[in-house]
Amino acid sequence: MISALLVMAAIAGILGAILGFAAIKFRVEGNPLVAKIDAVLPQTQCGQCGFPGCKPYATAIAEGVADINMCPPGGEEGIQKLADLLGMEFKPFGGETKPKPKSVAVIDESTCIGCTLCIQACPVDAIVGAAKQLHTIIAAECTGCELCVPPCPVDCILMVPIAENLSNWKWKYPVYALTVSSSGNAAL
Repeated sequence: MISALLVMAAIAGILGAILGFAAIKFRVEGNPLVAKIDAVLPQTQCGQCGFPGCKPYATAIAEGVADINMCPPGGEEGIQKLADLLGMEFKPFGGETKPKPKSVAVIDESTCIGCTLCIQACPVDAIVGAAKQLHTIIAAECTGCELCVPPCPVDCILMVPIAENLSNWKWKYPVYALTVSSSGNAAL
């Protein structure tokens, strides 16, 4: 019995060493800049930037293929964060990309037929319902990506802007250019 345990322990040790060697030898190095850019993006996975999600958009930015000003859900605040991260100048929204107010989807319950096409399209599972039953949106989970609107055959989904109130209002800080003189003093 002890010999069987020793054999099993030896096999486990050998296989562990082989797996450890393989993990080191065949490691796939990712671009750390992509991870940093992806962390700044809003993670709505909406595709409004022209890429299938936030990670492919981050990869395109890191490779220099895409501009930093193509993410409507991130808004101008997101563009500013990307510009700061990459050491670039702020670029206003360009091309067909326009800033949109933060919105949430709302289903008109009187016209919903329960087809489940919106449920399949939602990347964050913010829509609840069953086939041939009424669907509803979990507003706290909805990212406002608008991916549920096109597949709806009866146009019962509306995007409603979120009104500012005390629970979601944020102070709009003024932006000043901070320069450092040769003496080391900061000036506005």
